[in-house]
Amino acid sequence: MKSTDIDLTVIADGRLRMDRFAVGRDMMDDLFADRGSPTPVDAALPATGLSATGRTLTRKDVEALIAQGTTKLVDCDLEEADLSALNLSQWTFESCNFRHARLRGARLDRTSWRSCRAAFADFVGADFSEAVVVSCDFNNAALRQATLSSAAFTGCKLTGADLSESKAMDVTFAETLLIGAKLSSHSFRKQVVRKVDFGQADLRKCDFRGTSFDDCSLRDANVTGARFEQADLRGCDIGGVKLSDARLFRGATISREQAGQLLLELGLKIG
Repeated sequence: MKSTDIDLTVIADGRLRMDRFAVGRDMMDDLFADRGSPTPVDAALPATGLSATGRTLTRKDVEALIAQGTTKLVDCDLEEADLSALNLSQWTFESCNFRHARLRGARLDRTSWRSCRAAFADFVGADFSEAVVVSCDFNNAALRQATLSSAAFTGCKLTGADLSESKAMDVTFAETLLIGAKLSSHSFRKQVVRKVDFGQADLRKCDFRGTSFDDCSLRDANVTGARFEQADLRGCDIGGVKLSDARLFRGATISREQAGQLLLELGLKIG
């Protein structure tokens, strides 16, 4: 039977169980693998000046580096450092440790981050606009009320991260884990979202109108109040979505196989 596109209009109670797309957890294995030659995003990384390498740094040390004109840190340890409100605009961070660091209200606009670890870091209210973040681990980081306008996250881990109340116009995510992340009210309108796992994420009132999903997962995500008109969901695992929320997907495109799974969930037989 030839595959055709189908508009999803089913409205009912219950839960969907869909297993066609095995994205989700399988992406964990290769997200941080060696990517070989530089990807196109590397070209966007800004040029840097003086650098500090292999040092353990406190706030006082970083303030001294600012005074010296340093703009690049390589393999530095800033775990639990308090860098709140510092101006680090246009700095570059490579293979640095920011675990549990405090950067509340810091200026991090136009910064570049590569292979850094910032689990549980506090970026509340920080300015991340136009930042480029590649292959970094920001799991459970607090980015509440941060400015993320035009920021780009590629190959990152943001599991459990809190991005609620952030200013996120034109923020992009690719090849990134957002499992259990808080992203309510974010707009992904008309974006092409590639290899992003939104499993169990808080996506309430998110705008996915006209969005195309490529090898993504929305499994068990909370999509209450989200909008999916004209979205292309054929490349997305939508398993576990409540059928009571199916009306939110009205006008979205799904595959014949996905539609068949929906009908089976309703107890209907396909002739």
